[in-house]
Amino acid sequence: MARILLIEDDPDVLQLMEHVLLDYGHDVSTAETVAIARILLAAQPFDLAICDVNLPDGSGLDVADAAKARGVEALVVTGYGLTIQAGILSAYDYLLKPLRGHELIAGVERRLAS
Repeated sequence: MARILLIEDDPDVLQLMEHVLLDYGHDVSTAETVAIARILLAAQPFDLAICDVNLPDGSGLDVADAAKARGVEALVVTGYGLTIQAGILSAYDYLLKPLRGHELIAGVERRLAS
């Protein structure tokens, strides 16, 4: 399956998303900050980065952009989709929290197929 970098700062959400991805056979590395995500992106090959938008040290959109620049697919997730400035998410494939497992897997499969 795919090598996925999962960037999420909420430990409960991170654990749930990681569990769903592992159950589908994906190899998952996790990060809770932009800084850690950038280090992992530079050090390891990934097929997909799943990025929470609001992280403690910056925007997950910056991580998504960095992933795309390296040829890595990106999927953005946010619980603030209705309060983010109009149009900002339009450049990204995104999912709104709360996520259901099947929604996450469908988004992953969609990004990996592109």
